[in-house]
Amino acid sequence: MARNETNRLREIEVFVAVVEAESFSAAARRLRMTPSAVSKLIARLEERLGIPLIRRSTRRLQITAEGAAFYESGVRILGEVAAAEREAAAGAVPRGRLRVNSNVPFGHHWLIPLLPKFQALYPEVAVDVVLTDHVVDLIEERADLAIRTGPLKAPNLIARKLIQTRMVVVAAPSYLRTHGTPKTPADLEGHRMLGFCFPRFFEGWPFVDESGKPIIIRPSGGSLINDGESMRLAALAGAGIARLSHWHLRADIEAGRLVPLLQDHNPGDEETFYAVYVGQGKYLPARVRALLDFLVANVKTG
Repeated sequence: MARNETNRLREIEVFVAVVEAESFSAAARRLRMTPSAVSKLIARLEERLGIPLIRRSTRRLQITAEGAAFYESGVRILGEVAAAEREAAAGAVPRGRLRVNSNVPFGHHWLIPLLPKFQALYPEVAVDVVLTDHVVDLIEERADLAIRTGPLKAPNLIARKLIQTRMVVVAAPSYLRTHGTPKTPADLEGHRMLGFCFPRFFEGWPFVDESGKPIIIRPSGGSLINDGESMRLAALAGAGIARLSHWHLRADIEAGRLVPLLQDHNPGDEETFYAVYVGQGKYLPARVRALLDFLVANVKTG
């Protein structure tokens, strides 16, 4: 079907060229074809339509009434195809609406603060931001781009790495004054450990003991929260001990609002953030490519 449609368009292009050049030979030169190839295409077109379009003589070509009507339609069709191609090519300039799905911490601390800079660079792109820590289906959500962490299980997702940062356990000074400061992972028993209400997080918090042996402590005794930014706020309020990415907490730690805990038992594990999208990278719309490259260039752990 695709090849047949392509041949039909070529036949129209050749017919229009013959009419405008008033000569098979001149049309052939214009199209870089042989006169015999031009003649065969016109004959095939006439045979398929079942009507004569051109009356041939040794001295000149005469366009039939049907040929004249078909010429007008052909010019219109070729014009519409050219306009469609120009419109598609204009897609190389970033413009249009772009839907981004991000987890809440990245959205609050990176994506939304960077929007003014992106909009200044690409004023014709309108960004729709949806924040959730739930993993969503990009196709069902009609998302052009998503920010995710951890392993990517969907085989149709292409990923660009944005940042990689270590994990840190923290608590507010107010919490530590009331409940004490744990010195070892075992001391966490009885503390309010804030956990995520996602099944993928239930494996627990990794530590190393005094001998360097890996151990896992499961969060217990504290609230379960569905996004990282809310967990940060809960920790700041003194609701319990949290474990989050260092970049997410850096300003709070530097200001003394949160205190790192159990640093000697930190295994050094890291969390990686990716920008992901469906399909093959070389076919990305310009608006998606623009934001993707912008995030890679501007998101830094500091």
